[in-house]
Amino acid sequence: MGTNAKIGGGGFHHIAIRVFDFDKTVAFYTEILGFTERVRWGEGNKRAIMLDTGDGNYLEVFAGGKEGQKDEGAFLHLALRSDRVTEAVELARAAGMEVTVEPKDVELGGIPVRIAFFKGPDGEIIELFQSTSDDQL
Repeated sequence: MGTNAKIGGGGFHHIAIRVFDFDKTVAFYTEILGFTERVRWGEGNKRAIMLDTGDGNYLEVFAGGKEGQKDEGAFLHLALRSDRVTEAVELARAAGMEVTVEPKDVELGGIPVRIAFFKGPDGEIIELFQSTSDDQL
């Protein structure tokens, strides 16, 4: 259905992360950020889950990660579409997450957007991203 002729289809499907505290991470993404469980499999440190972020794009969470804060690792950050950046970052803050960049308006290639960053339960960097003009990114 997408427009990428090289690979057929196209678009974001999921980003995968491996976490130390699987249950805390799943609870954060579902209860605080509103993701919904699509499918889960495995047991113990072999558990995994696909969480729908709200529009058919997924976060895949694997158990069995190392304890403690991590360097950037496999991805720099996870960017989530949001039309309520300020309110959403406050949900994360209220859940005890560290806000690393307060909500602010910036221009990317001349397109105005509103962004904020915070650390998730396992130290992953999460960006909230809102297009604020008719030119949607």
